[in-house]
Amino acid sequence: MWSRRTFLKASAATAAALASRPAFAANAPGVTDTEIKIGQTMPYSGPASAYGTIGRSEAAYFKMINEQGGVNGRKINLISLDDGYSPPKTVEQTRKLVEQEQVAFIFNSLGTPPNTAIRDYLNDNKVPQLFVATGASKFGDYKRYPWTMGWQPNYRTEGAVFAKHILSSKPNAKIGILYQNDDFGKDYLDSVKETLGDKAASMIVKEVSYEVSEPTVDSQVITLQGSGADTFIIAATPKFAAQALRKAYDTGWKPLEYLTDVSLSIGAVLKPAGLEKCVGTLTANYGKDSTDPKWKDDPGMNAWREFMAKYMPSGDVTDNFNVYGYGVAATLVQVLKQCGADLSRERIMKEAANLKDLELPTLLPGIKINTSPTNYYPIRQMQLERFNGTTWELFGEVLSG
Repeated sequence: MWSRRTFLKASAATAAALASRPAFAANAPGVTDTEIKIGQTMPYSGPASAYGTIGRSEAAYFKMINEQGGVNGRKINLISLDDGYSPPKTVEQTRKLVEQEQVAFIFNSLGTPPNTAIRDYLNDNKVPQLFVATGASKFGDYKRYPWTMGWQPNYRTEGAVFAKHILSSKPNAKIGILYQNDDFGKDYLDSVKETLGDKAASMIVKEVSYEVSEPTVDSQVITLQGSGADTFIIAATPKFAAQALRKAYDTGWKPLEYLTDVSLSIGAVLKPAGLEKCVGTLTANYGKDSTDPKWKDDPGMNAWREFMAKYMPSGDVTDNFNVYGYGVAATLVQVLKQCGADLSRERIMKEAANLKDLELPTLLPGIKINTSPTNYYPIRQMQLERFNGTTWELFGEVLSG
């Protein structure tokens, strides 16, 4: 039998040994030896339902990864819930994911208003809100919201790219701006004004907003046409962007059009608007367009096409939102690989902020993903492109906002 003194000595030795080991936080909820459970909300219904294919493409990507053995031996289990692009519903669904489903973190939930509605809750509970599907600049505020990180270029970057191009190519432009009345649209508006500087007051002849609850933006487009604008910036989500492009054409208005990259999908936006009605429209992109013959023999896009054929056979290969989902899912897989065996929420966030020159097969050449503890904007470069009636054609150099 052990004496009390022997037991105490053994206990002290054990404690000393444990103290000498590296200290790891416990793995996050939802992480087992075989699984990493993650959650998201997507607008599978409602005014932004065109984005729903992003969630489906991400689920398909993780299925592919799981069939290849998962990440460090663990399978990714994505629980994706419909929020209808309604912030109150986003809050309800996110609380369900965190408190009932016990997910490790929230991944790529879509939309500026929905992500704004859950940001405080997730940060208060130290749950990573990772690679949000919105370019609002507020989601890179690492000081106030260290558990929230964006992915795509922020809207201020694109707004600045548009304004710089207008200043250089059409310095006497009369600009009309259509924007969604939230942080998404206001980021564009503010960035264009800041970049135009002293010329903003004379160059911007009209700015008109819309609410996502409105059925159409026809009246807004007519107002902008009546302002005498010859340049039209469209900071709108897919449904309203398609309406704006179509209405401008149908009324005989022929401005130079700049379209936000979140609505550049040919399948989800330009086809519904009418391809012939979108000829000459400009946008800025950071990824390869699936319809561009330039990438016909590109190894990265060939891999994407093989993925679509096997894992999303009913998916639209002209819809660039499927390229987006593939890219952001691949970024998450890299983060999880870097975590190794330590899948605490703290480590997941640390590795998300430690991506170095990550090249994805779907990003434009020269554009790499970089993050740090003081840089929560993974992609910060874009290139202009013009729609020719069939596909987008890149031109110019890779630009920063």
